[in-house]
Amino acid sequence: MTTTTPPDAAQPLFRPTTLDAVNAMAKGTAMEALGIAFTEIGPDYLRATMPVDARTRQPYGLLHGGASVLLAETLGSMSGMLCIREDEICVGIEINANHLRGAREGIVTGTARPLHVGGRTQVWEIRIEDERGRMVCISRLTLAVMPRP
Repeated sequence: MTTTTPPDAAQPLFRPTTLDAVNAMAKGTAMEALGIAFTEIGPDYLRATMPVDARTRQPYGLLHGGASVLLAETLGSMSGMLCIREDEICVGIEINANHLRGAREGIVTGTARPLHVGGRTQVWEIRIEDERGRMVCISRLTLAVMPRP
């Protein structure tokens, strides 16, 4: 599947799903342990929230960079999964993140949008913002698309 970004409105980027179905996949995973919840599926984006609390803070009381990266990879990987056929899987092969601002409390919101959705690779940009809309982290995730084992 090759898609331009933003996708043609006549051809949806994601296969049909619901927030309940996407959130159900988080049961028993790191996503559930960190309180990540998918909140919105748009025509070319997926959004989720994560609390800034004892589960996600580092010793200085700030949102742990690793927690931000986990949120970013969760969003990008789930977005990628919603773009592939049932007989395929996608796995992360590279992620980078720039931590731009600290967060000490509240909720951060991540939004994944495609940069490239191809038959063998996908690249997603994930922006994480605090409750005031200030960017906390910007990340880019590259996924490999492979046949389901």
